[in-house]
Amino acid sequence: MPSEIADVVDLALAVAAAFDRSGVPYFLGGSLASSLQGEPRATNDIDFVIEIDEARIARLSAELGTDFDVDETSLAEAVRKRGSWNIFFLPFVTKIDLFVKGDAPFDQSEFSRRRTVEVRPGKALYLKSPEDSVLRKLRWYVDGGRVSARQLRDVVEILRVNAGRLDEGYLDQWAEPLAIADELRRARDRAAAR
Repeated sequence: MPSEIADVVDLALAVAAAFDRSGVPYFLGGSLASSLQGEPRATNDIDFVIEIDEARIARLSAELGTDFDVDETSLAEAVRKRGSWNIFFLPFVTKIDLFVKGDAPFDQSEFSRRRTVEVRPGKALYLKSPEDSVLRKLRWYVDGGRVSARQLRDVVEILRVNAGRLDEGYLDQWAEPLAIADELRRARDRAAAR
């Protein structure tokens, strides 16, 4: 497998293929998703949101293979708590964060809107929608004390690059319940000014 993996996109495709073979629904999120939807930038890890039960963990571990370090016990605990855990791709010492899909209404909406995106010629994976990237990153920005310029820049670039193609009503629908309406307004203003 390592010879087939040249970068984080190749690695994300390999992990996604293991999810598919294991029957684990997923989507790619985090910085890699926002790089594919907005301004490309380097990232140190890969984030996936997965819908998994404990019974599928051993199969997923087997499908990933020996190039991955998977602590099945800790991942099972994360599944029970609806939390997160990470696995590592050993040849590159790359961390892959696995977030178990939550039960909150926004978590459900976000997962239902995932879409297949071709990221290499003839190779696709499920990606969260650009709107959901904006909303989630703004929530992380607020939760992090409004100090992460990187999160805010990702949001502005997604808004700028996808101008005219975003579901603005969906963004507005979730901005109030997620308590990010002011941040969304400011991000829109910054994107429009670029």
